[in-house]
Amino acid sequence: MSEDMYIYIKDVMTKPVTIAKSAPITDALEKMLDENVDPLIVTDNGSVIGIISREAIADKLGKKRNSDISPTKIHVANTVSVEYTAAYPDQGIEVLPALLQHAKIVVVFDSDHKLIGQVSYGDLLRVLQPSTSLKEVTEPVFSINAEERVVHLRRRMVDEGLSRFIVSDENGDPIGIVTETDVARSMQAFRQLVEGKYQDHRIRNLLVRDIMSAPLISVGSEQSLSAIIDLMLKKKISSVVISDGNNRVAGVVTRSSLIRAL
Repeated sequence: MSEDMYIYIKDVMTKPVTIAKSAPITDALEKMLDENVDPLIVTDNGSVIGIISREAIADKLGKKRNSDISPTKIHVANTVSVEYTAAYPDQGIEVLPALLQHAKIVVVFDSDHKLIGQVSYGDLLRVLQPSTSLKEVTEPVFSINAEERVVHLRRRMVDEGLSRFIVSDENGDPIGIVTETDVARSMQAFRQLVEGKYQDHRIRNLLVRDIMSAPLISVGSEQSLSAIIDLMLKKKISSVVISDGNNRVAGVVTRSSLIRAL
């Protein structure tokens, strides 16, 4: 590849989206949703100390021992992960797929270790796409009934290491999707609206139907991979459901499955 065609990290990185460790996690979640970023880079006096994810926020807000604490009183510092992946602007983008398999973003530093950017799944997929078949990047679908309780959903997410479920009705037909983002958003709203002494009882009656995202965005298996990636980037979504010829769910393509295929 000629020098003028070579793509560097500095060519694909975007402005870093940060949150101070002293900020409440409610601010962190709102920023994630507004900026369509997950996770956020956490800073302390301008220095990077870690990252905070929607999954971590959902876990923190869902714990019974935090039920008496207002979400606005829980700070990012209590939820930050000190493990993150970093790179430098003059490295080639060929290093990014491996780095992004270990984290949802890559933090970019200059030679003085100053934060100057970040690279997400979407940033890389805009310039580099898998040269493989749709079948090879399609993941199995995991489903949950709309009438299932959210506490059971959270337990399955933790125990099975899953970040999304297709939501089905009583007939087994898909009607929506529920992700760690939906859980984080609902936990924040719930903690703010319900008094602490009633939370344990009320949260046990919260159903998947109450927090899922609908309608379900799906495409046929005949759709090209590039068209699916374009749809994900345009809609700012992390996954697209694949339906078969009988309009049944056949699998799901995620941004992480695409990155693994690079």
